[in-house]
Amino acid sequence: MEVHALGWIALAAIIVVMIVVDIVGHVRNPHAPSMKEAAWWSVAYVAMAIIFGFIVWGVYGTQYGTEYFAGYVTEKSLSVDNLFVFVIIIAAFKIPRKYQQEVLLAGIIIAIVLRGVFIALGVAVIENFSWVFYLFGAFLIYTAIAQARQGVEDPDEHEEYHENGFVRLVRRFVPVTPGFVGGKLVHRHHGRTMITPMLLAIIAIGSADILFAVDSIPAIFGLTKEPYLVFAANAFSLLGLRQLYFLIDGLLDKLVYLHYGLAAILGFIGVKLVIHALHENELSFINGGEHWTAIPEPSIVVSLLWIVGVLVITVVASLRKNKKDARIAAAEAALLHAGEREDERRPTIPPGEPAKRSSDD
Repeated sequence: MEVHALGWIALAAIIVVMIVVDIVGHVRNPHAPSMKEAAWWSVAYVAMAIIFGFIVWGVYGTQYGTEYFAGYVTEKSLSVDNLFVFVIIIAAFKIPRKYQQEVLLAGIIIAIVLRGVFIALGVAVIENFSWVFYLFGAFLIYTAIAQARQGVEDPDEHEEYHENGFVRLVRRFVPVTPGFVGGKLVHRHHGRTMITPMLLAIIAIGSADILFAVDSIPAIFGLTKEPYLVFAANAFSLLGLRQLYFLIDGLLDKLVYLHYGLAAILGFIGVKLVIHALHENELSFINGGEHWTAIPEPSIVVSLLWIVGVLVITVVASLRKNKKDARIAAAEAALLHAGEREDERRPTIPPGEPAKRSSDD
């Protein structure tokens, strides 16, 4: 896939315009977005990503168009997991709701820049060391197992936020104001420059995304080796996170099987990467250094169908589980209420007074 410099310039221009629109339209006027506003903007971001995908499809062909959509859907599904951490970080720093958009957008911009660096490094490594696909595949399979195990753990175990090392380092060397100072990131007080909790939260969100990039970057490289498509899918999935956060903030806990779905996606891509590594094998201690093609590598269409199918099953199963739990809770509440009413109808016997015998006694 040969991408002209104009293609990169156009992609960068789209990303910059979307960020500027966010800053001018939302962050410049701090407010807590309504569900309707968040829904419309979420649709707009997804529409932009889809339109870009069809442009790729029309300019570069079906193969690369399908690779882009597979990568975008994968990154979008994995980015939902980011929202759990964003919710915890924002709650831990007690960020006023009207300033949350600013914090999220700044953190996302940091994440896009860092992922661009990771993608560039990943491309350089892949082009020179094809055996790295063994490592990527093994890591994704390990991550899939960890995701599946996380799905059966007590969700309350992850409610507390623990600052990462980078945030603790910042706190150690830079003075922090005791509270928020409007929407300021830096505040000067009595001749002393201090950072605010808002800047600290932005750093926390941006640096926390590094952990998610560690598994999402290898995952998308398992679907496409084109850096243009990898970066585009990452950028579009991250840019829509801010409004998606406000849209499904209260719905995340309802996706009870999300971790199992992500585990199935990561596990599939991990196996796909290992198979690809065997096809390109150059390690002398594996199959005598020869390519091993006994197992066919899943096509990009199969990969896309798997990813979409797993997500649909995950959402449907989660909704059914929520409905079942709601029915059980309603039934238990009805029984409890009936028991309370029965207790109210029973005659109250004063202390020390014997109960009256029935006429049959």
